[in-house]
Amino acid sequence: MVEELLINVSGFETRVALMQNHGLAEVHLQRSGFYSLTGNIYQGRVERILPGMQAAFVNIGMGRPGFLHASDIDMPRISVAAPEVEPGQKDIRELVHEGQSLLVQVAKDPIANKGARLTTHLALASRYLVLMPMNDHIGISTRIEDEAERERLRLAAESARASTAGADASGLIIRTAAEGVAGPLLEADVRMLIRVWQRVDERARSRDAPCMVYQDLPLHTRVIRDFAGPDLTAIKIDELRTYERVRDFVQEFLPEYVDRVQHYADPVPLFERYGCEDEIERALHSRIVLRCGGHLVIEQTEAMTTIDVNTGAYVGARNLEDTVYRANLEAAAIIPRQLRLRNLGGIVVVDFIDMEDEEHRRQVLRALEKACEGDPARIRISGVSELGLVQISRKRTRESLRQQLCERCATCDGRGVVKTAESVCIEIYRALLRAVDVARRSNASGESAQALATAGGEYLVQASQGVVDRLLDEERDNVGCIVEQIGRAIRFQVEPSYGPEQFDLVLIQGISRRT
Repeated sequence: MVEELLINVSGFETRVALMQNHGLAEVHLQRSGFYSLTGNIYQGRVERILPGMQAAFVNIGMGRPGFLHASDIDMPRISVAAPEVEPGQKDIRELVHEGQSLLVQVAKDPIANKGARLTTHLALASRYLVLMPMNDHIGISTRIEDEAERERLRLAAESARASTAGADASGLIIRTAAEGVAGPLLEADVRMLIRVWQRVDERARSRDAPCMVYQDLPLHTRVIRDFAGPDLTAIKIDELRTYERVRDFVQEFLPEYVDRVQHYADPVPLFERYGCEDEIERALHSRIVLRCGGHLVIEQTEAMTTIDVNTGAYVGARNLEDTVYRANLEAAAIIPRQLRLRNLGGIVVVDFIDMEDEEHRRQVLRALEKACEGDPARIRISGVSELGLVQISRKRTRESLRQQLCERCATCDGRGVVKTAESVCIEIYRALLRAVDVARRSNASGESAQALATAGGEYLVQASQGVVDRLLDEERDNVGCIVEQIGRAIRFQVEPSYGPEQFDLVLIQGISRRT
């Protein structure tokens, strides 16, 4: 597989695109108004404990407190008095108390109206290793499958830890990038991580909560650290100062990649040259057309994401079962790529087209599993349910691409649909009748609608162009009936700034009634 990293930098935004086999696989964004908090370490203060949720809210100096669950706490218990809980389960009131200061790390960025997800299981990442200062466990990436290599790396990590002052009480996770790496390089990584942790510890001891004591690398260097591998052939950067900083970083930590760092100076914008702009735009739409003529409909909700597979224009050539099977097979290969590109996480429910053949079901599920193998996020896939649904669980650590680039529609309020012009016209009729009824009931002298009309005045209806056009055309007879019923003239005015469902009703006094 051929991989390239494209880094587009401007004064207001940094974008990084991971290209795999000349196709867009991932997009990472960092704007001046928002930076990812994932990986940052804070000296936080517990503000509120929720026993019913076995969680606590921790003030880390941001707008909203972070969420810390009992399962994410790793520290000695501070109290012996606590109500009964299930065997083996921690109780949040035994672990923390309100007002307590503790070191926490952001595991998930704030999403929508939810605060950051926090953990006390601290981890500092480098090119080959992850240092866990709060435990002494040594783990190895499951993507390294060769048992001999796993054993070699485990022994090398133990040796590096034993020879580095201050590292003997810390845990290590060996990353996939460490496969085939010599022991001295692992030892250098351990020394660097220990120095970073010592600085974090010093800041935490000398500062009062809430405050940040460690900030992860900026986006353009973090993605290079995470994605640098044997398949990465080029790192292209379109801004000179960023190129120089990245080159210095690579020279120090990844010297074998220095020749792959390139300054992109062509007049055609970097993302346009590689087709990234069009891919990002398509990823914001719910409909994805398949090569066979079928299509996917991807809908993201607050609780989950649903994906519907349709044959669309694909009619096949042999029989219905074969047509359905081929459409599902292509969809199974496309869906994981769309999940990764759109950064969709949590629960994903896929509604494949119903298949009668059990072997076809098995093949489609296998194709889905195989397409998920290249995704670095943790993924679990269930079998095909009785209703023909497949459930996917994908780890979510940041907002989806749509959440980062889009906002709720002010016209439809996020529903995705608006009322028809006919429906809005009927709402206007109801509003007119209500207004007259209120005026009649509030009139102390008990004048009739005809008497009110004699006093002069008319109703002004302000609405969008489509609604006014319908009122003056298809609804003309109904408007005449309403005028006779309420006893006042009605005038219509187009408001260009109004959405399809917006309208205002204004009573203008002192104007003689029009007939």
